Amino acid sequence: MMVFCLLVMGGCAANGQFDMGKAVVIGAGALQATMLDEESVKQASELSARELDNQQTVAPADSPYAVRLVRLTRGLTGYDGLTLNFKVYLSDQVNAFAMADGTVRVYSGLMDLMPDDQVLAVIGHEIGHVKLKHSYQQMRSALMTSVAFEAVSSIGGTIGALSASQLGDLARTAISARFSQADELESDAFAVKMLHRMNKDPYAMKRSIETLQKQGGSGGGFLSSHPSNQQRVDAIQAAIRNL
Repeated sequence: MMVFCLLVMGGCAANGQFDMGKAVVIGAGALQATMLDEESVKQASELSARELDNQQTVAPADSPYAVRLVRLTRGLTGYDGLTLNFKVYLSDQVNAFAMADGTVRVYSGLMDLMPDDQVLAVIGHEIGHVKLKHSYQQMRSALMTSVAFEAVSSIGGTIGALSASQLGDLARTAISARFSQADELESDAFAVKMLHRMNKDPYAMKRSIETLQKQGGSGGGFLSSHPSNQQRVDAIQAAIRNL
């Protein structure tokens, strides 16, 4: 699932049903139920993200939202050794999420609510979840608790073909999961450092939380009560002092 998980923390499940007929193959080798390797988890994330994109309305390249996102994320596709890709979902939801493969999605509702610096802060928070492997752990947990994964594991410990609907279930489970308090605070601190490295105002991270709070707590997982918004603000201010 900041709003991020939303982004805000963690992200929200996409609406709509997935194509039950289409199937995709995850991985080529054997994956033990207790030892899912990172590349396979990333591949599951990538394929799941494609299904979400198919079901959402993605802003076209000439959309003001897409143009704005390209401008905000210029130079970030390879940030800190990652391979990131960014798109906007045209939806009133105030949300954003990231997945283990480097997928970052921002909802137009969030972009309508926030100025550029705060949107960038939220994006930085989501990138933090990827870099710090929080998103990886989300998808890995989703796979490990998947009925489909359990079925293939019970007959040899390998992953065969997962249908698009199964990938959709994995995506919804992964991005709607709540991050731990430590994960959220770490991603906030990551965003602060990213903004500083980009010569942007790191206090935008703090302001993004305050903006969402003023909206009555909207913003999905990003403004969950674990940790409290005040805890996050205090931790962000401490991180800025330590820059």
